[in-house]
Amino acid sequence: VLDSQYGMYVWPCAVVLAQYLWAHRRSLPGKRVLEIGAGVSLPGVVAARCGAQVLLSDSEELPRCLQSCRSSCLMNHLPHVPVLGLTWGRVSPELLSLAPIDIILGSDVFFDPKDFEDILTTIYFLLEKNPHAQFWTTYQVRSADWSIEALLYKWKLKSIHVPLHSFGADKEHLASSSLPGRHTIEMMIISLPQSDGT
Repeated sequence: VLDSQYGMYVWPCAVVLAQYLWAHRRSLPGKRVLEIGAGVSLPGVVAARCGAQVLLSDSEELPRCLQSCRSSCLMNHLPHVPVLGLTWGRVSPELLSLAPIDIILGSDVFFDPKDFEDILTTIYFLLEKNPHAQFWTTYQVRSADWSIEALLYKWKLKSIHVPLHSFGADKEHLASSSLPGRHTIEMMIISLPQSDGT
């Protein structure tokens, strides 16, 4: 999807999440999708190419990340996909005025434990506003010292673990990282407890 000449690196988590979207492409047309921490935006681009109404976002404090979102859209012939500055943990006018959402995407947003609480503040806010929405996220297990599950329990959020083999993402070239320390990639679908997943 992306050309290395643009100096963009696609992390393995984004490839795995994009693979999940591709595996579920028939359910995407017409769905309203928000990608958070989008950066290069591979999952969002795939969702848009599959017919979803996509909104890409990254931190308003990171103009280069927002520019990466725009560049990815242009390279993939998606000039009309909106790009929005949303900073995790901050209830901004942009966050408050978001249109309804069905699916939130986040690949490798659980990178730095100091951001986890801010991310979940934002996700919880979006799920409360869109009670039937789901947060589809992939992350690399970088340390045995932190657990997303404990935080989800604290926020009273439901999580379903999605095995990578169930959507063909357990292939060596997809889910394994050539980066030092080769990390395990996990996928989860997070929702409000009362959501019936429809």
